[in-house]
Amino acid sequence: MTTFVSAQDPEPKVKDIKIQTSAICGMCEERLETNMAYEKGVKSVELDDKTKILTLSYKVGKTDPDKLRKAVSKLGYDADDVEADPEAYKKLPACCKKDVEPH
Repeated sequence: MTTFVSAQDPEPKVKDIKIQTSAICGMCEERLETNMAYEKGVKSVELDDKTKILTLSYKVGKTDPDKLRKAVSKLGYDADDVEADPEAYKKLPACCKKDVEPH
């Protein structure tokens, strides 16, 4: 007689999060996608430049949504209700500032 037991993880190992950003242009897209790819636990990154929504897949236990929003802020961009880090924002190119029209 053989018994087979399958245990299922109640919690997924990888989750997705969508973060509303203040990105403006292709340079913003490149900066966010490149830098966020190096964040601990991040598996994939994609910014929709029309909606300004950053979609991240991340490993549960390696990072969490609050850390990811803070990392976006440290790049100079708003992340949902987390304001852009003022020092990082100052360093953004003029075309990436919030008051510039999308281009």
